[in-house]
Amino acid sequence: MQIPNYEAAKVRSKKEVLIRKFNLDNKYLNLGLNKKFYLKTYGCQMNEHDSENLKGLLHEMNFEEVFDMEQADFILLNTCSIRENAHNKAFGMLGRIKHLKESKPDLVVALCGCMAQEVGVIEEIKKKYRFVNFVFGTHNLDDLPKLLYENLTNKKLNIEVYSMEGDIVEELPVSRDSKYKAYVNIIYGCDKFCTYCIVPYTRGKQRSRKKEDILKEIKSLVHEGYQEVTLLGQNVNAYGKDLYDDYELADLLVEVSETKIPRIRFITSHPWDFSDKLIEVIKEHKNILNYVHLPIQSGSNRILKLMGRRYTKESYKELYDKLRSIENISITTDIIVGFPGETEEDFLDTLDMVNYCKYDSAFTFIYSPRENTPASRLEDNTPLSVKEERLYRLNDLVNKYSKESNLKMLNNIYEVLVEGESTKEGMLFGYTETNKLINFKAHKELIGSIVKVKIIDAKSFSLDGELVE
Repeated sequence: MQIPNYEAAKVRSKKEVLIRKFNLDNKYLNLGLNKKFYLKTYGCQMNEHDSENLKGLLHEMNFEEVFDMEQADFILLNTCSIRENAHNKAFGMLGRIKHLKESKPDLVVALCGCMAQEVGVIEEIKKKYRFVNFVFGTHNLDDLPKLLYENLTNKKLNIEVYSMEGDIVEELPVSRDSKYKAYVNIIYGCDKFCTYCIVPYTRGKQRSRKKEDILKEIKSLVHEGYQEVTLLGQNVNAYGKDLYDDYELADLLVEVSETKIPRIRFITSHPWDFSDKLIEVIKEHKNILNYVHLPIQSGSNRILKLMGRRYTKESYKELYDKLRSIENISITTDIIVGFPGETEEDFLDTLDMVNYCKYDSAFTFIYSPRENTPASRLEDNTPLSVKEERLYRLNDLVNKYSKESNLKMLNNIYEVLVEGESTKEGMLFGYTETNKLINFKAHKELIGSIVKVKIIDAKSFSLDGELVE
């Protein structure tokens, strides 16, 4: 049994990152023969892509995926630890699974992902959820076949969670959720240690993939007919700093652009690492889409310092103004309300920042204390009712500017990657170059293509359009 350790998780050494190539042992090939799996994913795009790799592993072992957990022989929860709400959802699901396992004693249940890297979560599983068969973390996704194999002989709770700086595993199988757009990891982990964030402890140190491996993967996607790639990282614009002397995200983007993939995105960016060179590269290459997600978190310099963000509202505005020089760019952000010690004055500074930036949209949250983080030890005297009222005011303002941004698109024509059938009956949906959701009537044969669509109606969260023949 290997349990997480926060002291080990925060270590950042000069040790060279080990790159391992995955190879499935033949003894695991038929573990899933005539068996079905159900996979539930919580959290960010990194987790979504991890789940694509987990599905790839399970398919290689001849498991069949089902979307009703009552039909499954194996249930796997890939979890998120960024906020308390994600915790509650995962534990709530375990409660439902417990009842299912009472009627299906041979059901195998596992939990993985960022929650598994938390000491408190492991203690709670050992205390309240001992029906879980095994738990593994973010550093050993490739151990899934081994853990399933070991479960055949050992039915007791097995915990294999490593707290470490992290390796890189290449050539993991992948079963992608889309045939048209793909996630590609370029950097893992984070070294920023923002005081509210547990990710540096759950995901390990910043470690970049070699550019050759990234480009090989993207060229393969181009060959398979993919229309869009999203380059992923907890701090994507720190790419290359740990690996090369003079090669960064901007240089990688140029080479990705030269593969001729029609659309390229990258997320998530930290304002600290966003270079002028990167801005120029976005301007110069049409297939690098004019969309940037740039978390501000707070508009108060005092709160930003307490958060350990290492920039000021003034330096953020300077970067923001440079980004706005990119034609038709869409900028979105993350904002935390109710950080410990946040005053009304601090909150008004955040509203001022939203008024200045007029974001296309924002992900807004009430602060959620995370185990072992410095912020969780700060005094927090602000009542929840005050935090909720501030969130309401913030969302009102964000929605106002989101609607204004969408209204500016009326009667204009945009290129849209058609992704599937809309929840609106008889319509398809897709996303513009600026990552705006649009619904429009068109034949299903267009799914997977990039088409021109004229905007005919604008709401705060979506657009309606008509196909331009």
